[in-house]
Amino acid sequence: MEKRKIESIIEVYSYEELTEADKLLVDMSIESTNRSYSPYSHFCVGAAVLLDDGTMIHGCNQENAAYGVTMCAERSALFTAGASFPDKKVVSISIAAKDEHGQLLEEPVTPCGSCRQALIEAETRYGHKISILLYGTKHIYKIDGIGQLMPLSFSTYS
Repeated sequence: MEKRKIESIIEVYSYEELTEADKLLVDMSIESTNRSYSPYSHFCVGAAVLLDDGTMIHGCNQENAAYGVTMCAERSALFTAGASFPDKKVVSISIAAKDEHGQLLEEPVTPCGSCRQALIEAETRYGHKISILLYGTKHIYKIDGIGQLMPLSFSTYS
């Protein structure tokens, strides 16, 4: 038997250390939390994607009493980008969340498994890694591609 260690590289930033482009994307994801429809979980998530032509698109979670048809913020933004701008590539995505009291989370929230798989598919579709910004008031994680969160993922893109 052999054991292998798999590590992820995650850069940790403060808001002030971000580039202006990353700040704009983070700000849009924070603003998108205000559009969340989350009457069941009271967990408001916002996302924003940056396309290769500079267009930014927002998304937010949309809950439903039939939980299976709930849409996460990340997929909302990614699918809107794909439907509205099919010839543009997603370059980066930012994700932010507020708790049941409407307060931004101190630590970043990570995408669920379905959103991680959607990000894998987006990287496959666009043929490149998508930069991921996970916002928290205390820390912001910057991740170079979904492979850092899912190193043994199901994908045709490498």
